[in-house]
Amino acid sequence: MAGIASVSRKLLAGRRKKLRQKRQTKIFQAIWRTLAVTGLASSLLWVTLQPIWVLRNPKDIVISGNQLLSDQAIESLLKLSYPQSLWRIQPSRIASALQQQPTIAKAIVTRRLFPPGLIVQVHERIPVAVAQMHREQTNSGNGNKKVSVGLLDANGVLMPLEQFNSLNSTVKVPTLKVIGSPEQYRPYWTQLYQATSQSTVKVIEIDWRDPTNLILKTEIGKVHFGVPTSRLPEQIKLLAQMRHLPLQLSPNQIDYIDLKNPDNPIVQMNQVPRKINSKSP
Repeated sequence: MAGIASVSRKLLAGRRKKLRQKRQTKIFQAIWRTLAVTGLASSLLWVTLQPIWVLRNPKDIVISGNQLLSDQAIESLLKLSYPQSLWRIQPSRIASALQQQPTIAKAIVTRRLFPPGLIVQVHERIPVAVAQMHREQTNSGNGNKKVSVGLLDANGVLMPLEQFNSLNSTVKVPTLKVIGSPEQYRPYWTQLYQATSQSTVKVIEIDWRDPTNLILKTEIGKVHFGVPTSRLPEQIKLLAQMRHLPLQLSPNQIDYIDLKNPDNPIVQMNQVPRKINSKSP
């Protein structure tokens, strides 16, 4: 019995020794991990505080995606001063500021570490039509209307023409003209523009001034569509089927084409007055 007790004590002592060794190893490992993380963090902090991480001039900014606005125009919108620490710049704030510009639909700004700089990616709004708006002049008793001009993109976003001019953009003024209030035609604009841009009949002017009658000036004459509805694409397709109409009738004979009811298109002819012989019999 004494021998068994002696063996048991030796086993217990050995186990306790192993447990102490494991605990000591874990403590040493934890200390080394802490030192390694602290050293790495300190190194990164030291690196980021070095003067090399500085924007020194606009050449440190890479701009892509711009077609209408020049690099210099976009750089002027960033409103950055030089030199400036790369880590003090907030890319998300710069991107939000760019997207507030009517000419820019989306912007992504990221830091570039090697070499230090900024990467600016923009998606511009491409003008597809000239918007002509008539508004009543304030403090005017004669009922005169002020005409203002802007640019429209395919989604109906209105952009000031003077902003493109002030930014020295290479924008070409579109040939398509839209007359009326943007607030009135915005719900139908995207649908109508997509349909007309794909049509084989060229549309020159879109007149929205009368809310009860949308009028298109096309290469085959004026077309009345009535109140805009979901049938606009159907009406535009019907117009394309009538593209050979000038071969059948002289344009001088046609007053307008009535497509208010796509199921019953009408060609309204000009009323030519007859000459009356003034000589008495």
